[in-house]
Amino acid sequence: MTMTHPSTQALPAEPTAIQKRAALRRHIARQVILELILPIGAYYALRAAGVNPWVALVAPAVLTVPFLAYDVLRKRRVDAVALFTLTMIVIGTAVSIVTGDPRTLLVRDSWLFGAIGIWILATLLTQRPMMRSVARTIVTVKIGEAGYRDWDARWDNDSRFRRHLRILTAVWGAGFTLDAVIRITLAYSLPLDAIPLATTLQWLAVLALLITFHTIYVTRNDLKV
Repeated sequence: MTMTHPSTQALPAEPTAIQKRAALRRHIARQVILELILPIGAYYALRAAGVNPWVALVAPAVLTVPFLAYDVLRKRRVDAVALFTLTMIVIGTAVSIVTGDPRTLLVRDSWLFGAIGIWILATLLTQRPMMRSVARTIVTVKIGEAGYRDWDARWDNDSRFRRHLRILTAVWGAGFTLDAVIRITLAYSLPLDAIPLATTLQWLAVLALLITFHTIYVTRNDLKV
């Protein structure tokens, strides 16, 4: 019987371009379902069933908690963005219980996006700007942990790479902060039941602009994997 020495065993094949795109699509689809379709669909389904606005707003937020917890257990590490989102859900729900005002929950989302925007901008002052941290999930999904380590190693010896990540971080931070201002305006100027859909459509418009800029910038500056 022929024995294969461990050092001569074939290494896992590097993902193909098609596999990378498929993995990224699955990741994006999951995020869309959990962060868009589930909360908005649940809200309007509950309202159509006659549930009061406060419960209809709280229930979808509570539904996201098990998924966030599952991610933590599956990845064996705490995702900073997921933890931040979970914290804001808990705080917002607690505040709404005290005030008894459904509109407070809608403004909670505005403060959430504003806080995220400020946090993103604050990371510009650190060695791990937001885009460097967030890229871990995306790059790992596409090319694995080893590929991510090679990609991230450019931070230590490539000043252009550092500048590009900081620019992307600044644009996303500004986008989230602007989105928060628009959300607060809509939350206090529209009928209650119109706010979830209006703010979602508005967010999709902002997100589309951010993604378009991001895609073009990443492609032009050799950041794409």
